[in-house]
Amino acid sequence: MLNIKILGPGCRNCQNLEAIARRVAEANGIEAEFEHVTSREDIMSYHILATPGLVVNGKVVSAARIPTDEEVAAWLKAA
Repeated sequence: MLNIKILGPGCRNCQNLEAIARRVAEANGIEAEFEHVTSREDIMSYHILATPGLVVNGKVVSAARIPTDEEVAAWLKAA
């Protein structure tokens, strides 16, 4: 099971990123648990300064943008 963290304060971009990640995981039969990281200090501990961010199994794979479904699928499959 993958651990997926959405880094951000819960803004619309953060919600869109989570929706993409959930949709891609489901479409590819990937089991994942999702966690929201909203604290500025916790977000900065991942060394990103702009949200939304996507962390898969502890590795930052995207920051400061909303990736495509294809990008997210590649990251989830590689994890």
